Amino acid sequence: MNAQLDQLTARIEPLRQQLTNHPLYSAVRTPGDLDSFMQAHVWAVWDFMSLLKVLQRELTCVTIPWIPVGNAATRYLINEIVIGEESDVDPDGNRTSHFELYLQAMKQARADTRAITGFVRELSAGTSVRDALTGSDLPEGSRRFVNFTFDLIEQGRLHEIAAVFTFGREDLIPDMFMALVQQLRDQAPEQLSLFSYYLERHIEVDGDHHSHLAKAMTIELCGNDPQRWQEAIAAVERALRFRIALWDSVHEQISRKQLFAA
Repeated sequence: MNAQLDQLTARIEPLRQQLTNHPLYSAVRTPGDLDSFMQAHVWAVWDFMSLLKVLQRELTCVTIPWIPVGNAATRYLINEIVIGEESDVDPDGNRTSHFELYLQAMKQARADTRAITGFVRELSAGTSVRDALTGSDLPEGSRRFVNFTFDLIEQGRLHEIAAVFTFGREDLIPDMFMALVQQLRDQAPEQLSLFSYYLERHIEVDGDHHSHLAKAMTIELCGNDPQRWQEAIAAVERALRFRIALWDSVHEQISRKQLFAA
């Protein structure tokens, strides 16, 4: 093991524990609660791809003429994850991105997709991310989360982005939440089968293999530079705090709905 990586892992463990033990998961009791969760979480599913794409841009060659760039193992990691995220398979074997699969799951669950689909249309028309966010009716916690991600993309150093990608993203949904979703799916299989599939597929594709390679990428980019490791730790801590704030906001919204319904 790498001593600096061990230090990073130890430093962020309290924040990760806050996330894996967050009261949000047990608060999701009905399809309506899951609707609130999905409307907020879909923005993190979307902006994950931009985090991945900036790593692909900087760590592989995406220009003409092609030349070899960086470490081949890192190129393999990035390209493999891009393939899995952009062109995985749905339950029927059709190719789709994880984001598009999530949108299908939202529609099946009768969750409101208007904010996120309108946002993507604005981007396709050439609107900047910041302007499209300003004009979108998304949950405020999601807005703050996406703004943090793009602050990191625009201003962060490559080793900070790699560390946040490795330690601060979609591996943070615990098994407990999977079990709750499966219980809800048993109650309404015609509404939640795609979301359950999305979670299962994401865990399967991400797996230990990607985690191992992503950690190796972080080690390579931070090297033996103590300052880079400290910057990586600080970036991951910020990312985890923004994820906690996102979960807090969704939990508050669900709790408020449950209180009014009581």
